[in-house]
Amino acid sequence: MNTLYFPPTPSDARAATAPLLRGHAFAATIGFFDGVHRGHRSVIEQLKQAATGHGLQTMVVTFDRHPRQVIQSEWQPQLLTSLEEKARLLEETGIDVLVVLRFDRQMAALSACAFMQQVLRDQLGVRLLLTGYDNRFGHNREEGFDDYRRYGREMGMEVVCGEPCGEGGLRFSSSLTRRLLSEGRVEEAAQCLGRPYSVTGRVVHGEQIGRTLGFPTANIVPADACRLVPANGVYAVNAVLENDPVPHPAVMNIGLRPTFDGHQQTLEAHLLDYKDNLYGRQITVSFMARLRPEQHFDSPQALASQMAIDAQQARQILTLKPETL
Repeated sequence: MNTLYFPPTPSDARAATAPLLRGHAFAATIGFFDGVHRGHRSVIEQLKQAATGHGLQTMVVTFDRHPRQVIQSEWQPQLLTSLEEKARLLEETGIDVLVVLRFDRQMAALSACAFMQQVLRDQLGVRLLLTGYDNRFGHNREEGFDDYRRYGREMGMEVVCGEPCGEGGLRFSSSLTRRLLSEGRVEEAAQCLGRPYSVTGRVVHGEQIGRTLGFPTANIVPADACRLVPANGVYAVNAVLENDPVPHPAVMNIGLRPTFDGHQQTLEAHLLDYKDNLYGRQITVSFMARLRPEQHFDSPQALASQMAIDAQQARQILTLKPETL
């Protein structure tokens, strides 16, 4: 897969790949693709089928930031994937080209028709556009599929609508995944994503309360301040350390530590059967199951007793669960 940042800047080494678009025609789909969930993957499979039927190459068009961040500068997204993760997950789908548009106010001001003609057709060589069933683009998102199809006919671009993908009466979407995670329903979120949800961060020094209870924990600061953190509670997770591909079973606590009158949210992971120093290391935790909500205990000893139960339960769950779904 070739990844193009568009429009390229003169200092951008990746600009050299821009000539790859010349002389080629593409079937494309466009969206933010946060999470690259099963709904996204279904649309991309439909795109690949359409491209094969028309003799075109496949292209996914996305943005370097959430468009709402440009339109509403004070808005803070809760993202499921970083741009780098998104590119890696999209590469796994087998598409030919990923185009990352630099979204700014000038692009935000384009109407859907102008965007289709000036960017998709003239600059990127798109000849077939497959849109998600609920996808809207262009200034103020004022137009819909019938408008896109009409504009396409006028400029020689075929526009087709993708079929939704879901399960159990629910349609897979980024918003559904965020809602499930915000409610602590990590197993259902994994069904939407097609994989466990994960958060990456670096281990920093904390108050070492867990160590005094016999359960030393890694205090994790997420690498991306815009990354969605699941609901407060205790989770069974798999932890992967940098330069160590083997996942380690762990218990993760997200919350305010009410037993110790905490007021700031922390993310703390206790790696089962792991003794080495973790400070300063990068760690990725994948959420496999929620064990319980966060709760207040009458004493540190009562909390330690519950942590022992949590560790035993997590060990059982992680032994039975596959790492990927």
